[in-house]
Amino acid sequence: MSAAPAPAATARRLMRALDTATLATAQHDGGWPYASLVLVAADHDATPLLLISTLAEHTRNLAAEPRVSLLFDGTAGLDSRLTGARVTVLGRAERTDAPHHRQRFLARHPDAAGYAGFGDFAVYQIAIERAHLVAGFGRIDWISAGDLLYPLPAAFPLREQEPGVVGHMNADHADAIQLYATRLLGAGDAGWRMTGCDAEGCDLRRGGEVLRLDFDRPVHSADGARVELVRLVKRARGGRDGN
Repeated sequence: MSAAPAPAATARRLMRALDTATLATAQHDGGWPYASLVLVAADHDATPLLLISTLAEHTRNLAAEPRVSLLFDGTAGLDSRLTGARVTVLGRAERTDAPHHRQRFLARHPDAAGYAGFGDFAVYQIAIERAHLVAGFGRIDWISAGDLLYPLPAAFPLREQEPGVVGHMNADHADAIQLYATRLLGAGDAGWRMTGCDAEGCDLRRGGEVLRLDFDRPVHSADGARVELVRLVKRARGGRDGN
């Protein structure tokens, strides 16, 4: 039997797999806790990214107090939801104008392109300080930011190459994407598209559904991603893995 993943890996996978989270801020006019549902994406190191409006109550709150928490809930669909994994991320919300942050969020949430250009919307990143993982009864851990975030190497070309990888897969290898979804991840039907590719895996979407396909080994470039994606499609077809 293989060992259970380390808490940090479990938490990071959950953060990458979900496209919504519950954002908790401190009410600007009294300090009461205020929770709201937000769309979320993950940067290449798993830093959470939000696209929010200055007109929203939570954005007014974090302008006064940038400390926030984000709950990523992976318990949906379980008969006993308290047996499932969830992670609360604590950090500070910081506005970011980095182009790759906006690109990554909009790739994850294509419908947001319809309002992302409005003047009141901006991308925020959550500078993580620590996280609290509950992965079922008795599996509870505090995780430092240094352990939680994926350590990107100094040379990490995949950040710039990602749009090309994703575009190529959707345009030329749609059949492989369907195999990932149906054979490896147990999803039904067709219509899946790839929305992101990071060091640890890739993200798939079909309408309001999202899936996470993990790599068996980290990749840091388009060439590395190609090797993993080819190996995974061979696995999906029942052929040799390439290991």
